[in-house]
Amino acid sequence: MPFSINIFDVVDIFLVAFLLYQFYRLIRGTPAMSIFIAVFIIYLFWLLVKVLNLELMSSLLGQVIGVGLLALIVVFQQEIRRFLIATGNRYITNDFFRRLNILSYKNGKNDNPRNTEEIIRAAESLSGKKTGALIVIGRSGSLEPWSEGGEKINAVISSPLIETIFYRNTPLHDGAILIQNGRILSARCPLPITDQTNISPAYGMRHRAAIGMSESTDALVIVVSEETGEISVADSGVLYSNITTGELRRRLAGEKI
Repeated sequence: MPFSINIFDVVDIFLVAFLLYQFYRLIRGTPAMSIFIAVFIIYLFWLLVKVLNLELMSSLLGQVIGVGLLALIVVFQQEIRRFLIATGNRYITNDFFRRLNILSYKNGKNDNPRNTEEIIRAAESLSGKKTGALIVIGRSGSLEPWSEGGEKINAVISSPLIETIFYRNTPLHDGAILIQNGRILSARCPLPITDQTNISPAYGMRHRAAIGMSESTDALVIVVSEETGEISVADSGVLYSNITTGELRRRLAGEKI
């Protein structure tokens, strides 16, 4: 029987490759990576056994893989959760509707340049003073669930207020501030810590929390290092470190703050 391939086969291969790549990005540098590679090798070996018509080995590996799927769901539950959140927030809810100009925040305060400049001014000032800070900027996903462990503020965004919150030894300087819909919702909010293992030892808990928050939500997180004063941005589980205020302005230019 001659080998043939059609457009649906190409689409099928592309979709599988895309999903595998996205999953790889999420588990890269984590302990789950070695497990994923081992499972993938076993699966390839099973396919080879089937091609060679080794029925006993094929049946045995088939049973192992069938039972192993349930075990994999347990082993990769955090990675699967992150994958679904990232896919839903980044590719469906956020990017798609934003490009169609359908998505708008609840109070209609979109693309406010004053808010953007206030955040940039605060980050620049905190950086110059080497004052540590975590600023979470919400996008389409609500930040309300993450504000429960902090102090509700519901204040207008301003550089002096942000600088005061993160000033050393003030009651609210630990944790993060949450910004959404043109307001500072809360301060002193605890954030989830990433479980990535390929992060430089030079980065502390603030950077790990920023990455963890960007993995768990579609938010953009600004970090100011207390040790070096460097400004970094975490987005979709990736940390962009030591950026200039000009780069920060470009990253915030398309955000609805």
